[in-house]
Amino acid sequence: MDPNPSKFPMLSYVMSRLPSLAPKPSTPAAPPHLCTIRIDPHPSDQPPILNQMPHLSDPKVLAAMQRAVADVSQTRSALKTLGDRPDHELVDTAKVRLCEIDSDLAKRLEELVISPRPSDFDRLQWRVRLADKEAQFREAAEKEKQGYTAILQLDELHSAYDKLLKDAEQRLVKIYESAMAGVVEFDEEKVEGGDEGLINDQVPEEVAGILQEASRTTLDRVNLSGRQLRFLPEAFGSIHSLLLLDLSSNELKVIPESIGGLEKLEELNVSSNLLESLPESIGALQKLKVLNATGNKLSALPDSICQCRSLAELDVSYNGLTYLPTNIGFELANLQKLSIQLNKIRSLPTSVCELRSLRCLDAHFNELRGLPLAFGRLTNLEILNLASNFTDLTELPDTFGDLINLKELDISNNQIHALPDTFGRLDNLTKLNVDGNPLVVPPSDIVQQGVVAIKVFMAKRWLEILVEEERKSMLQVQDQEETGWLTRSTSWLKDYVSGVSEYLGSPRAPRDPILDQQL
Repeated sequence: MDPNPSKFPMLSYVMSRLPSLAPKPSTPAAPPHLCTIRIDPHPSDQPPILNQMPHLSDPKVLAAMQRAVADVSQTRSALKTLGDRPDHELVDTAKVRLCEIDSDLAKRLEELVISPRPSDFDRLQWRVRLADKEAQFREAAEKEKQGYTAILQLDELHSAYDKLLKDAEQRLVKIYESAMAGVVEFDEEKVEGGDEGLINDQVPEEVAGILQEASRTTLDRVNLSGRQLRFLPEAFGSIHSLLLLDLSSNELKVIPESIGGLEKLEELNVSSNLLESLPESIGALQKLKVLNATGNKLSALPDSICQCRSLAELDVSYNGLTYLPTNIGFELANLQKLSIQLNKIRSLPTSVCELRSLRCLDAHFNELRGLPLAFGRLTNLEILNLASNFTDLTELPDTFGDLINLKELDISNNQIHALPDTFGRLDNLTKLNVDGNPLVVPPSDIVQQGVVAIKVFMAKRWLEILVEEERKSMLQVQDQEETGWLTRSTSWLKDYVSGVSEYLGSPRAPRDPILDQQL
C-alpha cells in the first residue's frame, strides 16, 4: 500500500519522513515544532535519492512537500484500516449481483404498480398498502446490496488512491523544480502553519488569488472555465459564501469531497472535464439548483445526488452512464429539466414517474428498451426526446396519452410499429418527429400529413375502440341477462318436471277394500 520507490521515488521518500509514518523514537518525544521535519544529521546514512536531489535535505522544501502529500497520507491510513483491494473477480461478481438486485426490484415494483385493487379496499387504503409494500421491497433490496456496495466502494477507493499517488508525485516534482530554480520562497510561518504556503506551488496564480481573496472577503461567484486545471484544491470547500462555481473545460479527474462544504452553492458546472465519478459529498449541497456534468467519463451517478432536493436542472449527457439512481424520482421533486442523452442507459427507474415537476426530458441516443408503465404520471412534461434508441425502443406505454401538457415529441430512428391508442389525447402536441420508424399505425399517408392529421387519426381510432368496447360490454350484459332468464326458466321447468315425475312415478296407495265392495 506504500508508494513503490521505483515508480514514485520522491513520494516514497517524503512519506517515509512523515512523523506519522516514521519509526517511534526510543528517546522522549520532542516538542511538536521540533519534530515536524526529521532530518538525519549524518549524510553518509541518508538515502541515495539525496545524492541525486540534494534540495530534499532542505527543511523548508521537505515541509512543503509533506503538506503537498497530506491527502495521500490520510488516504493511506484509511485504506490500511479498510483492508486490501478486492480482486477483479469479486468486484465483477458484486457488480453483477447489484444489477440483478436492481432488476428484481424494478420488476417487483412494476408488478406492484399494475396490480389490481381488491374490491374490499378503497383507493386511499390501497395506496397506503402499495406504499408500505414498496418500502418493504426497497428496504430488503438495500440490505441485500450493502455488502456488494461496500466491495465496489473499497475498490473505487483503491483505484482513486493509485491516481492520487501519480498526481502527488507530479506535485512533488514541480515543487522540487521550483526549489532548484530558486523561484519559490518558503516562508517559515507558512511552513509551520497551513495550506496557504502551498498555493503558489500547486495551483495557478489565478486560483491562488481566488483562495486568498476568499479568506479576506465574501465571494459568491467563481469562474475557472478553460484554465487547464488538473486538480482543485481542497480549500475550495471552505468558501461557504459561494453561489456559483464554474469549472468547465478543464482537465479535472476528481472533484474533492470538500466541495460538500459549499452549503450555499446554487449552480455547479463541471462539464467538459475528465471526471469518472462525482463525490458522494455532493448530496450535502442542499441548495444546488443547477448541475452540469456533461462531457465527462461518468459511468454512474452517486446515490447521494438524490439528496440535492432543490435541484431543478440536471445535465449528465455525453457520458457513459448505464443507469440512473433508483430513488431519483422520489427525492428530486423540484427537477424540471433532465438531460441524459448520449449515454448507455437501458431503462429508466420506475421512480422517474414521480418527477411531477419535470418539464423537459432528453434521452436520445441511449439504449432504452421502453418506458415505465406509469410514465403518464408526468403530466407537466412539455418536451420529450426519445430519438435514436434504434432497435431497442419498440413501443410506448398505454399511459402515454396522459401526458396532457406535452408540446414537443421526438421518437425518430426507433423501431416503433404503432403509436399507443391513447395518443390522440395529446391535445397540446404541436411538434412531432416519427421519422425512421416502421410505423403501421398510423399509416404512412397519415404520417406525411403532419402532427394534426396524426392526432385526428389516433383520436378517431381511440373513439372507435371505446365504441367497440362499449358495444362488447353491452352484448356481454345482454348475454348475461338472457342466459340468466333461460337459466331461471330451465330451473323452473326442471323443478316442475321433477315434481310431476315424482308424482307419476311414486308407488300407488293401497286400494281401500271398503270402496271396492260392490253394492
